[in-house]
Amino acid sequence: MKVVVCIKQVPDTKGGVKFKPDGTLDRGAMLAIMNPDDKAGLEAALRLKDQYGAEVTVLTMGLPKADAVLREALAMGADKAVLVTDRVLGGADTWATSSTIAGALRNLEYDIIITGRQAIDGDTAQVGPQISEHLHIPVISYAEEIKVDEKAKTVEVKRQFEDRYHIVKAKMPCLVTALSELNEPRYMTPGGIFDAFEKEVTVWGRADLKDVDDSNLGLKGSPTQIAKASDKVKKGQGEKVAPDSADEAVDYIVAKLTEKHVI
Repeated sequence: MKVVVCIKQVPDTKGGVKFKPDGTLDRGAMLAIMNPDDKAGLEAALRLKDQYGAEVTVLTMGLPKADAVLREALAMGADKAVLVTDRVLGGADTWATSSTIAGALRNLEYDIIITGRQAIDGDTAQVGPQISEHLHIPVISYAEEIKVDEKAKTVEVKRQFEDRYHIVKAKMPCLVTALSELNEPRYMTPGGIFDAFEKEVTVWGRADLKDVDDSNLGLKGSPTQIAKASDKVKKGQGEKVAPDSADEAVDYIVAKLTEKHVI
């Protein structure tokens, strides 16, 4: 069984967010981590490796420094790693990103593709399903439990749905998007860390993408355009009042709520 996990290096928002003049994130200027949903997807793949001897490949699109999350994945137990990086791919929205990743995946063999439900820097939950559309394979999203029948070549997923869940089964090859609640990802081991830096990360650029038109890549190939972007706006100190009585306090609050059209 061959499993490919799409992971993403995302900004560690605890360290602050920085933007470029065009409104896109300045990823090179921020601290970065592996996206939490993606890490849960990686753990799910590693459990399939433990159970069935699956081969696990991790793939990411990003700046050259995204090599760090690939090596983290290798240290956790992944077998192979692919970095897709090229200047022409920068500034991509979900459509251009999914087109790029699908173009890279066409170079690989896979029975299951696992992505995170969404990335904490975009929160769109679009890239995984879009990849499945590009590759013409079924998708099951919002997975909180995954079971595989290797003989029948099927994947059964407990899929989160509001206050209940669905049980959905799909034939391989298929794509599954994972929730961070799916599992508790394992830690890197000292030996795994050492081995991870001995392994070679495959690097692909624009020329390595299959069946992708230039019009669907990078900022120019992104139909979503950012009108304005900013860091968190700090709230003012607010207005302090000292009413002489409870009735006066109530009148003041009601007046403010009316002024703001809350009531």
